[in-house]
Amino acid sequence: MTARILVVDDIPANVKLLEARLLAEYFDVMTAADGYTALAICERNQVDLILLDIMMPGIDGFEVCERLKASQKTAHIPVVMVTALDQPTDRVRGLKAGADDFLTKPVNDLQLISRVKSLLRLKTLSDELRIRADTAHTMGIDDLSRAGEGRADETAQVLLVDGRANSQERIIKALKPVADVLALSDPQAALFEAAESAFDLVIVNANFDDYDPLRLCSQLRSLERTRFLPILIITEQGADEMVVRALDLGVNDYIIRPVDPNELVARSLTQIRRKRYNDRLRASVKQTIELAVTDPLTGLYNRRYLDNHLNVLFNRSMARGRPLSVLITDIDRFKHVNDTYGHDGGDEVLREFSNRVRSTIRGADLACRYGGEEFVVVMPDTSPEIAAAVAERLRAAIENAPFMLKHAGEALNVTASFGIASRITSVLTPDQLMKQADLALYEAKNTGRNRVVAAAA
Repeated sequence: MTARILVVDDIPANVKLLEARLLAEYFDVMTAADGYTALAICERNQVDLILLDIMMPGIDGFEVCERLKASQKTAHIPVVMVTALDQPTDRVRGLKAGADDFLTKPVNDLQLISRVKSLLRLKTLSDELRIRADTAHTMGIDDLSRAGEGRADETAQVLLVDGRANSQERIIKALKPVADVLALSDPQAALFEAAESAFDLVIVNANFDDYDPLRLCSQLRSLERTRFLPILIITEQGADEMVVRALDLGVNDYIIRPVDPNELVARSLTQIRRKRYNDRLRASVKQTIELAVTDPLTGLYNRRYLDNHLNVLFNRSMARGRPLSVLITDIDRFKHVNDTYGHDGGDEVLREFSNRVRSTIRGADLACRYGGEEFVVVMPDTSPEIAAAVAERLRAAIENAPFMLKHAGEALNVTASFGIASRITSVLTPDQLMKQADLALYEAKNTGRNRVVAAAA
């Protein structure tokens, strides 16, 4: 996972130690010895995450964090406060200043790297949502900020999964000023409840005698309805392995027992605010550009949106030196489908084809109907090898299950051809990238169909 991390600490030994740990994980590391320098770096450079000391000359870490979160340009950057302060009041103050986490020195290596990777994954999704919203705004579509208004002041809905009645009572009491809490002791019942109801946060207390709480966390991340639902896990002191595994599974945050009520409230509010922000972004993209930039038949983005958004993704790929891949797919012998089953049958095939595309790609990928029976998938941060694997997985998903034509009462076998291309040094424009993918698709069509062809490097 390539990312640029800023380490801010006035003690050179601390900086060198963190820098060495991060470089070992192949992160790009920048450093600053004081808050003012850190703020200036963030204004001038692309920063993906900040490890911020608190006790520094000039302005302390709390104020640096507050200034970062107050600026529209830097508010989205995750901040992890790394400090020798270890009182609950310090953690709460840091979280209220806008910090995404708070680690105490000496920092545990496993928790540090796992926390960094977890926050970077969340930032990737948020960045993609923000970029899509900005694309729509650039295209002159209605004000995106209005969509989803009204949620910020609503009482939060929290699902607590806890095997013990006494701890349920303590947590409900702590969260009562900020949230309505539904407490369940049966993890499977909690999974169904989370999928059926609208919650802002799930808190999982790892105090079950005969159940692995990480199983529930994994199931929550696997379901479409709960994939983006924040999860906070409560663990015992010293349960480093569980914390690392939880963060790798996609758990958003953790808190150590004995639970400080103020810290629980602060961490819960941080997750709730982040969810509501991302919800508003998703709603804004969906509500305000649906008619303008989506294909009414398939629900995928249309060519107009692709032409604008591909430029944004391509320029970002160039600026950060990260890979970008494009997949173009065309349904084989689609004219025969229309000739045999009429346009109603053809429309059914197109809708089902788009559903299989949507269910196969990742959340950060961009799927579009390019025109007719041709579709495009843009894959940020995706190497040629991974792009080829995605294309092959989609090819198999199309071929292996017949398409049911309801109006004709028949099952139709469908295949598709795929061309993929990735941004390399010689590719200087989005048009060149699309041209290479199109040529690869042409080759796939002319060499037998139902295959994946990659453009030559």
